Amino acid sequence: MGNYKDIIVERRGGIAIVTLNRPQQMNAFTWRLHSELHDAFARLDLDDEIRCVVVTGAGKAFCVGAELNSSGSTFNPNKKDEALQSMHEENFKHCHPINVRKPIIAAINGHAVGVGITMPLQYDIRIVAEDAKLGFVFVRRGIIPELGSHWILPRMIGISKATELLLTGRLFSGKEAVDMGIASQAVPKEKVLETAISLAEEIAVNCAPVSVALTKRQLWAYLSQSNYVEAADTEQKYFDWTRTQPDSIEGVRAFMEKRQPAWSSKASIDLPSDIPSLFDK
Repeated sequence: MGNYKDIIVERRGGIAIVTLNRPQQMNAFTWRLHSELHDAFARLDLDDEIRCVVVTGAGKAFCVGAELNSSGSTFNPNKKDEALQSMHEENFKHCHPINVRKPIIAAINGHAVGVGITMPLQYDIRIVAEDAKLGFVFVRRGIIPELGSHWILPRMIGISKATELLLTGRLFSGKEAVDMGIASQAVPKEKVLETAISLAEEIAVNCAPVSVALTKRQLWAYLSQSNYVEAADTEQKYFDWTRTQPDSIEGVRAFMEKRQPAWSSKASIDLPSDIPSLFDK
């Protein structure tokens, strides 16, 4: 899938495993890697055989941040390859992680620093190695956090702890990430991918893809919804819609008959027509 250089995409049943594949550089961020990752998300979003996506890193690290150099050009926007950047801009709204219509699980198998931690903040679930070093180190490099982390992190862990992490740029462990609420599980590094795949299989086998897509969309949309009544009304509208769909019948039958469900609805074409992109204005 795709002619990729910096990532590998593997299909395993209803799961796609996307591996950041620059192990000699500890999967340091490049614009090629970023664009390839978003291109893969765009393709996987349209593939109804794929029910869940797992993103991990090759080698010892998940991603140690931007590829640094001492020439002063590390953060120079002119470094972006024009062809890769045009691909990224063309597909950005469609393939942004929070807009992908299936869960994305980060299997943070090692150190995740800078963009290496802000990238998986945009995913839906994070499994992390207990001894991984994580950090929003941007202010220690003369820049500021990006990829929406000023918006996501306070909503994820609260303004007090988010302020501490973003203003100090300090490192913290995978265990501490779970304690703060950044990740849901911290496990030994050799079990990170296995744990993430097991969780992905749980979703892929047991959960209706359209229901999952709708639930993911509401979770992200409600982060900026301040009116409870409006949020509850929208939720009720989509709940009423789902209970008229074939998968609601199949889900009950499969449970009663003690078998695996055979979902028929497809997230790529069967979502309600009034569901907007989260980037629509």
